[in-house]
Amino acid sequence: MTIRRHVLPWLMRHHTDWKAYLALVSVCFFWGTTYLAIRMALESFPPMLLISARFLISGSIMLAFLAIRGTHLPRGMELLRACFSGALVLGAGNGCLVFAERLIPSGLAGLIITISPFWMVGLEAVLPGGVRLHGPTLIGMFVGLGGAALLVAPDIQSLNLHGPILQGFLILSVGMASWSYGSIYQKRQTVRAHPVVIGAVHQLTAGLVFLPLTLAFPGDPVRWSAKGVGAILYLVFFGSIVGYSSYAYALDKLPVAVVSVFPYVNAVVAVALGWIFYREPFGQREAVAMMVIFAGVGIVKWQQKALGVVT
Repeated sequence: MTIRRHVLPWLMRHHTDWKAYLALVSVCFFWGTTYLAIRMALESFPPMLLISARFLISGSIMLAFLAIRGTHLPRGMELLRACFSGALVLGAGNGCLVFAERLIPSGLAGLIITISPFWMVGLEAVLPGGVRLHGPTLIGMFVGLGGAALLVAPDIQSLNLHGPILQGFLILSVGMASWSYGSIYQKRQTVRAHPVVIGAVHQLTAGLVFLPLTLAFPGDPVRWSAKGVGAILYLVFFGSIVGYSSYAYALDKLPVAVVSVFPYVNAVVAVALGWIFYREPFGQREAVAMMVIFAGVGIVKWQQKALGVVT
């Protein structure tokens, strides 16, 4: 009787949130596995071909399926805005991740990306209508960035400005900035199309953006292997069709600050899989850096909640 009087009404009131949070859980897990899949795919495919092929396939499949179902597809300015954000989020954002993984281990890349909420919060603050930064938020960001500094400390201490860790960090920083701005830009748009449709447009746009670059700069020859092909198919289905559709839906239904928690779970999954399959190094320094970054993010989240940003 108590369940019927209290639990069921709560579920009815929050059924849309339940779907959005389920989508966020999907993003947290499947995108954590894509770091390893990207590393595996790079053993067979050059970066630009990998990016272009992955998103051309996934975007085409999704848009074809949605068109057959008669789903509304964006047109005019709605389509142009979706293409713009897709080029930033997936073209630049995911593209930088792929190039960074040629320099650094997949688990380390996942760990560095845990600072992406600082980009989200910082860009929200400088954009019109965004939430301004306050003292506790700035403290949290400095704490988190201190953890990130631990990760690049070996290259900095040796004054090796061309070291792979530092270069990978800088490439990922460009990607995080592009991803964050593109996500905020898309969330601020008023659109008729379903978020999954927008996600499909993002994917096809990223594939098309890299297609001429792939033809102009083909890179190393393809080394066909079952592992490489399997990895790119995994990226197409779980990383793009399932994962990015879930991300687009969650971003549309939940606050940016809530959606931005996914990198932390991704990092744990990426580090674990990188160690299991490739014995990627994860020592005391990386563990301490992870805890410091998570502490900084926790301070930022607490402050955002105190300001009423997280609902």
